[in-house]
Order: sequence, then structure tokens, then C-alpha cells
Amino acid sequence: MHVAAELLIALAGALALVTLLAARRAERLAPPLGAFCDVAGGRIHYTDQGSGAPIVLIHGLGGNMRNFAPELVDHLARSHRVIALDRPGSGYSTATGAVPDLHGQAAMVIALIEALRPGPVTLVGHSLGGALALAVVEARPDLVASLALVAPLTQPISAPPADFRLLMVRSALLRRIVAWLVVGPLGLLAGRARQSPVFAPDPVPATFEGIGGGALLFRPDRFDAASRDAQAVPGALPAIVAGYPAIARPVAVLFGTGDRILDPAVHGGMFATQVAGARCDLIAGGHMIPFTHPTITAQWIETVVPEFLGKR
Repeated sequence: MHVAAELLIALAGALALVTLLAARRAERLAPPLGAFCDVAGGRIHYTDQGSGAPIVLIHGLGGNMRNFAPELVDHLARSHRVIALDRPGSGYSTATGAVPDLHGQAAMVIALIEALRPGPVTLVGHSLGGALALAVVEARPDLVASLALVAPLTQPISAPPADFRLLMVRSALLRRIVAWLVVGPLGLLAGRARQSPVFAPDPVPATFEGIGGGALLFRPDRFDAASRDAQAVPGALPAIVAGYPAIARPVAVLFGTGDRILDPAVHGGMFATQVAGARCDLIAGGHMIPFTHPTITAQWIETVVPEFLGKR
């Protein structure tokens, strides 16, 4: 028994060391890209490039600003001011205390927009970032000119997609154990994988770990934040859904027809019936189209910017 306990302690120590090395490796592969802005509730990491009609990019659950591929950002920045951000608790953004729910995060995004003073923006929200973009427009419609939602979460779901169930650990202690002893080693294996339901039917690009920031989720603190983030969604989303009829801005949704994370018919087609004038467009691809199909996605986003509306 004594030997078994020693072996377990040794194994835990080895796994924790692997996680620490994975976190250090992630920070080397995907270091901060931009500047930081202190707002009430935390500190937001963001980039700001280009000029013209302003566009704000908001990533999804467990992600970071790098999930919008460089090709997408560069394409948009040729004729627009493009602000990309790490959501509170994600990437290199921090939250004071526990990661806030979507309404709290919306307040922090609003504070960043007010600090940067771009004027009314086109909000681009991917996945959970779509729900956050909707929370922002409902709270401060004066700051938003239009919404371009890419594979967005728009409807309450009874259970998270299978790929995200590890995030639903409710015990804070168990979550920390998972973060240190499971996530890091799994992250190293996932980094070598070229197939994932999050991307399928598209393959996982070889550049996603670094350029796409995929490795950053496997830092223990970021996993813990993503877990809190995921568990707060069911409580926050119904109030956002209730506000859909009052949205009075141009809204468009883009989905990949092969998305295996969020059903395009539910989160795209159904949503389009809940917001006056909204439309839902489809392309071939999976859930991660801002990274796997960057040029097509960027060109679609441009059609939602007010100066281009009606020119499709």
C-alpha cells in the first residue's frame, strides 16, 4: 500500500511536470500579439490594426483571438479597422476573481470599445463569441452597427457537445486536478492530432497549435477559466435569447454545413426567424471556419459591414 501511494504521488508529479512544460511550450508557440487595456473586472489583451469601418472579432469557448486566422485578419485590415480580443479569462486576458458570465464579459467588451473609441462597430462573434456579441448589442445597441455571427451559439442546449464535456467538472478542487494532471498531457497528444470533431469535416491545420493559439487552452489556468465559462452559459443565455426580438441592427449568420458542434439549422436557421431581417448563409466546412476557411469567411464578414450591405 505504501509503495502504491508513492507510485501515485510520483505519477501525479510527473503529469504535473508535463502540464507545466506544455504551458511553457504554449506560451512560446503563441505569445501575446498586441496591447493590454485595463477595464473594470480585469485586463483585456487585444490587437488593433488597419483603418476604415471598425470590426471587432470575438472568439469562442476555450479559444483566443488567434482562432481568427492571420489571413482573415489581414484581408479585413486592408480596408477596415480590425480589433481582435481575447475574451476575459481566455488567451492572455484576465478577470479579477472568477470569470464573469456572458453579461459580465459583455460589460468588459463594452468598456474596451469605449476606451478605443472606434465608433459603432461590426461585431463578429464565433461560437460562444456569437452569444457574447448578442449580449453586447442588447446591452449597448448604440455601440454596434451590425453583427456577423460565425457558427454562433444562439439557443439553449440541454448538454454540451461531447468535445466540451471535460469542461463541465463542477468541483473546483477536481477541476484543478484535471487541469494539472489530465489536460496538459492530453493537450500534447491533441497537438499532434490532425482530426477533431471541433474541426471536422475539415482537418486540423498543422499551424493551429501555434498560429491558431490552440495550445493555449492547455495551460491550467485557462482550462479552469474555460470550465467556469462553459458552466455559466445555461444561466446567462435565456435572457439573451429573450432579447432577440428587440435587436434592431443588421444581423447575419454563417455556418459550415458540416458543423458537428452546433447545429446550423437550430443555431442559424431558427435564430434567423427570431431576429427581424436576419439571414443565415451556409458554406462547406466545419465549426472552425474562421481558421480553416479564412478568406471565404472574411469576404462574407465584409458583406455585413454597413458600407457593403446590399452589395452581395
